[in-house]
Amino acid sequence: MDELSNYYKERAPIYDLVYGYPEHQADLRFLESHLQGMFDGCGVLEIAAGTGYWTQFISRTAKSILATDREAAQVGELLKRNYDCPVETRIQDAYHVDRLVDEGKSFSGAFAGLWLSHVPKQRLKEFFTSLHQCLKPGARVILIDNSAIQRDRFPITSSDENGNTYQTRELESGSRHQVLKNFPTLEELKQTTEPFGEFHSYIDLKNYWLFQYVFKK
Repeated sequence: MDELSNYYKERAPIYDLVYGYPEHQADLRFLESHLQGMFDGCGVLEIAAGTGYWTQFISRTAKSILATDREAAQVGELLKRNYDCPVETRIQDAYHVDRLVDEGKSFSGAFAGLWLSHVPKQRLKEFFTSLHQCLKPGARVILIDNSAIQRDRFPITSSDENGNTYQTRELESGSRHQVLKNFPTLEELKQTTEPFGEFHSYIDLKNYWLFQYVFKK
């Protein structure tokens, strides 16, 4: 099990504390409300769904959600919530969601909250290639993640030869983890997604950003 997996397995029961920072509340209320209108009537594939924090808001208007995460401990927390549409869960690595295609599944929407920043730069193409195999033409893809101000709370402590950056995170148990955390710019997001997306839009908040595009075959 790698460092990130160990970190999220141990953190699962207390993960939602990250959404309790007082300075984040205005941004979160905006994103929660905005997200509800983005997947109205859609069958949504959620990547790295974690504890289901974002799932609960998507469910208010979505037709259905398949919430995936590779950590069973996180999915266990997700299952404790109540949802307003059918929510199916799957233990699934985010880099291999294309395996869902073999089951005849395809989606009109896709979402990933606080996930893209944990994708190594050298694996971005692999992630998006797998994701897009699951999507119908015209599917809306929405990504939400931390803005660079998050580095004030968790400074970058190291980097690697691929340009990935890392933070040192300490949990209540006292364990310390080197967690990959990148902060892509708008230009990087557009450059990564332009070959297969159109109608890009970007909302830049103080603590978070939201980036969306429409998938094209």
